[in-house]
Amino acid sequence: METQFTEAFKTRLAAEDDAAVRTLREQAYAFFAEHGYPTVKHEDWKYTSVAAVGKDDWQAASAGIELEHEDPGVRAHAMLEHFRFDRNGFTALNLALGEIAVIKIAKDTAVDEPIALNFAAADGTAIFPHVVIIAEAGSKATIVESYSSPTKGFTNAAVQVVLEDNAKLTHYRVQKDSAKAFHYGVTEVSVGRGGAYDSTNINLGGAISRHDIEVKFNAEGGEAWVDGLYMLNGSQHSDTHSVIDHTVPNCTSHQTYKGVLNDTSRGVFNGKVFVRENAHGTDAQQSNKNLLLSNDARVDTKPQLEIFNDDVKCAHGATVGQLEDEELFYLLARGLPDSLARNLLTYGFAEQIIDKIGIESIKRGLDEAVLNRLDTDLEA
Repeated sequence: METQFTEAFKTRLAAEDDAAVRTLREQAYAFFAEHGYPTVKHEDWKYTSVAAVGKDDWQAASAGIELEHEDPGVRAHAMLEHFRFDRNGFTALNLALGEIAVIKIAKDTAVDEPIALNFAAADGTAIFPHVVIIAEAGSKATIVESYSSPTKGFTNAAVQVVLEDNAKLTHYRVQKDSAKAFHYGVTEVSVGRGGAYDSTNINLGGAISRHDIEVKFNAEGGEAWVDGLYMLNGSQHSDTHSVIDHTVPNCTSHQTYKGVLNDTSRGVFNGKVFVRENAHGTDAQQSNKNLLLSNDARVDTKPQLEIFNDDVKCAHGATVGQLEDEELFYLLARGLPDSLARNLLTYGFAEQIIDKIGIESIKRGLDEAVLNRLDTDLEA
């Protein structure tokens, strides 16, 4: 079937010199051509319509991947074969057109400087970065993945992460696209024995944005933090779907997501934690808290636990509310103007997630973005 990306796909396929990857691309494009983008009839997309994405005529463009740690010696097909391109039309299109790069962090090596991935789609263009990160045994590194499309672009991104035994990876994902942009991203993570994956996901931009993140424990002793913040205003729509899969014993996962929604914005959070039959000793904690600053803002939240083992420690919960009257009264009683008091409380609510970021320049930039969103200057 013909799609608006048919010519771009032919060009990409003609340039592909790996026969195995070429076959995968063909399979992925056939899936997209048959199924197209997901619709609200699909259970995982019932609260998020992406019909507007299909109405524009996008020009496929280069994602401009430039990586100091890229390893051209690693053949990508072994990793791409594990990529679930059939999860939806976006992932299929990403694999079909993906600009693939492989980062390998060598065994027992600590990379001191953060590895930066910066992407931006120009007006009317669509980009398809696909980055594979292999953290070999005993390695340690930090990934900073940033998106900053300046206007109405379309980003369709995928990141695959493999942590081998005792590897440690800190992963910051910051999405600050234009409020006119469309954004889809998927992160697939595999954690080996004693591995530690610590992610912080910040979603501030996009007219419509969606991030799917899936973390799977493949050996005992793994630990993962999967935290995030979505801060929306105007008519922005942000959707986060996460899956944390405990397939083996004695692994720990922590998840805290917070949302701040104003005006007529809408947020979606769906978090699933699976504890399989043999996964005894699992410790899984999940929380989603949402702060509504407007009567017209809305959030649909659905944290889920599916447990098939008795010897576990698991908890989950979700809250949706407005600012606490007692906290607001406390600040007002000390002479703060009402608007400043509300903004300070909102800032404090969001800051718990931003404080996780260990790179001062990024943290400072996010602080400024949040304060600008609240029209507040703490130094004033």
